[in-house]
Amino acid sequence: MSDVVLDPAHHRIALVGAGIGGSLSPALHEREARALGLDYRYSLLDLDDLPPGWTLRDAVRGGVTGFNVTHPVKQAVLAQLDDLSADARALGAVNTVSVRDGRLTGHNTDHSGFLAGVRHGLPGVRLGRVVVVGAGGAGSAVAYALAGAGAGVSIADADADRTAALVARLRGTFPTGEIHRLAAEAVPAALADADGIVNATPVGMTGHPGLPFDAGILRDRHWVADVVYRPLDTALLGAARAAGCRVLDGGAMLVAQAARTLALLTGAVPDLDRMRRHLAALTRGEGKR
Repeated sequence: MSDVVLDPAHHRIALVGAGIGGSLSPALHEREARALGLDYRYSLLDLDDLPPGWTLRDAVRGGVTGFNVTHPVKQAVLAQLDDLSADARALGAVNTVSVRDGRLTGHNTDHSGFLAGVRHGLPGVRLGRVVVVGAGGAGSAVAYALAGAGAGVSIADADADRTAALVARLRGTFPTGEIHRLAAEAVPAALADADGIVNATPVGMTGHPGLPFDAGILRDRHWVADVVYRPLDTALLGAARAAGCRVLDGGAMLVAQAARTLALLTGAVPDLDRMRRHLAALTRGEGKR
């Protein structure tokens, strides 16, 4: 990765999503950009506040030079893009959009961010067989990362068609992989033979309280990861910890994907350890573990 900053020298990045007022991304990105000496501002574009028919190109005309994309438009935004990276095309979801010479290209840093988070936060964990709950943008990235790392992956979602579409895409990308479609009600049975489980749904996020599945099925041999990072200590992770499970909060994925995004949009090389310290400082005093 080059350490030469890409044009433009003035980076104006925006996060696009719904209900994003509590996002930690602006502060996380701006703290690291400041440490790197970049002219970099990160703003929020909440879909709930934007006019009907608004598009990414409207923001580009307003001076935005790159985007992060989050729930619920990681897949819906594809129609607005000129091109996709190989990973984004395989996933059918983006979380980062670069703007070069008027062309919008979608990337996905969620998958590498998730895997980096697992390796840092759950060192030595057995990937073996993993259940992924959620087949949306985050679930696509998590399942892609796990399949690419050689894990057997079973994917469950309330939307059976979305699950089937994701499984078909992943089987096309990893033809020798063990990738299975799972009915939502079959999660308990699948977990009996699994090493770990990942919540890749918004359930547990601020404004979306609850558990994505019955945590009573967890055993101390399981590891449990959550993509939700606000709050960091979700109800699921609390229940998993009580069951004796090793757990990974969504902050690990947040930091790693943010670092990769910052690199893609600026050409600079972020310091992952420093960004983890940024996140710790941002969440200190919130009562999070």
